[in-house]
Amino acid sequence: MPRKFAVPILILTVLSLLLSGCYSIEREQTSIKATLNAMQDQLNGESGHSTGQTPSTPVPQAEAPDGPADVSYTLTTGVAGHNLVFIGVGGEIDGVHNPTLLAQPGDIVEITLVNAEAVQHNLQIDDFGVDTGMLSGQGEQQTIKFVADREGSFTYFCVVPGHQAAGMQGTLQVGSGDSAAAASVVKSPSDLPAAVGARGPQLVQAELVAEEVVGQLADGTTYPYFTFNGTVPGPFIRARVGDTVEITLRNETSSTFVHSVDLHAATGPGGGGEVTQVQPGETKTFTFTALNPGIYVYHCATPSVPHHIASGMYGLILIEPAGGLPPVDREFYVMQGEIYTEEPFGTPGQLTFSHEKMANEDPEYFVFNGAVGAVGLASEANMLQANVGDTVRIFVGVGGPNFTSSFHVIGEIFDRAYAFGSLTAAPLTDVQTISVPPGGAVMVEFDVEYPGHYVLVDHALSRLERGLVGMLHVQGAADPSIFKEGPANP
Repeated sequence: MPRKFAVPILILTVLSLLLSGCYSIEREQTSIKATLNAMQDQLNGESGHSTGQTPSTPVPQAEAPDGPADVSYTLTTGVAGHNLVFIGVGGEIDGVHNPTLLAQPGDIVEITLVNAEAVQHNLQIDDFGVDTGMLSGQGEQQTIKFVADREGSFTYFCVVPGHQAAGMQGTLQVGSGDSAAAASVVKSPSDLPAAVGARGPQLVQAELVAEEVVGQLADGTTYPYFTFNGTVPGPFIRARVGDTVEITLRNETSSTFVHSVDLHAATGPGGGGEVTQVQPGETKTFTFTALNPGIYVYHCATPSVPHHIASGMYGLILIEPAGGLPPVDREFYVMQGEIYTEEPFGTPGQLTFSHEKMANEDPEYFVFNGAVGAVGLASEANMLQANVGDTVRIFVGVGGPNFTSSFHVIGEIFDRAYAFGSLTAAPLTDVQTISVPPGGAVMVEFDVEYPGHYVLVDHALSRLERGLVGMLHVQGAADPSIFKEGPANP
């Protein structure tokens, strides 16, 4: 069959499987498939991501300088855990994933890329107009040579759609640079208080601390976050109907902004926002009675409110019904947000907030728990963990401030979904995807019946390429009656 007819047939056949390898003509399909395939193949210990003929994005090519290189580097392509990576070869970068390459202004820089597998990759640095071109054969290599004619941090990356989002990017540092490691702001999804159980009403006290921190948004990229207690989202607060809830908000002396907190679970002026406008170095307290069960968002309510929210000041408060929630094996805490930066997506170094992009609802990043997946909920340190046979409960909220999430776990079905955070209405059953509006939350529950890695996404899948991805890792024995590779009757 001619290739031009075979390729579209493959697309129609394999897209229904979503996570198997495919060729694609439309860029949007290619981008989504490349990222998902790369992540899933890596998680399965494979390297069979898409080999579709994807042309490199043209960049104005700089003329190669004469003379020997002042600094030379060799990189090879590869996979590491759940990411596509460049891997350093030789010298101080040997074995380092996405190493920072160092040069001085005026240096002639030489970078050789070796393709470690028979799939397409390239290495491109737009700022210097250099591109290896596409390498398709295993062992194929190409060298770029250019003058680092200005100081700064510059991104090298693979231009194949989806590959940069899956982790194929690093930094060329020309001249001085701050190499200090930024703090992680990612809230562990398993960091929740214990269930309230069948206890009666009591006093519940929670202290929130407004902290302005420079944290890691992506590998080699930092952002000036506003946080509650140093993480995004802030602490998970847990109470039951009838409890007296005492909230104390302290604003660190190092802060440069006034901060506050509005709890959607609180009945009263501004949900507490009116009485907690706290200057740096001050502390304020308010008390409310938990009248309504549900899973609720809290957030900063100090103008510009969307600025404070977009920078990370949000969290969830759970008000359990009398008698508590049914017990489950695992509970997780996940929140989605947007980040608006002056700099384009993928820029290394410290980024700055853009009020104009926020007002235009034009985010550069979408994140789960404050950071892109590679350093967030798709990383070994922060991914969700469960065992075959567990019943899993996920509390999902959207800080926003602007975009609704279509929350979906690829390869799983929600046995019960509590829409809009209502815990007293009958749950929806057998749900594939659930909408979560800004300032809203849901609770979903499902049994995990088969081992593997399950990808957490907003099914507005273009956001995957803006950093929005998480992982649920399920361990245990495989049951071929549930799922197996190959025909039903071999």
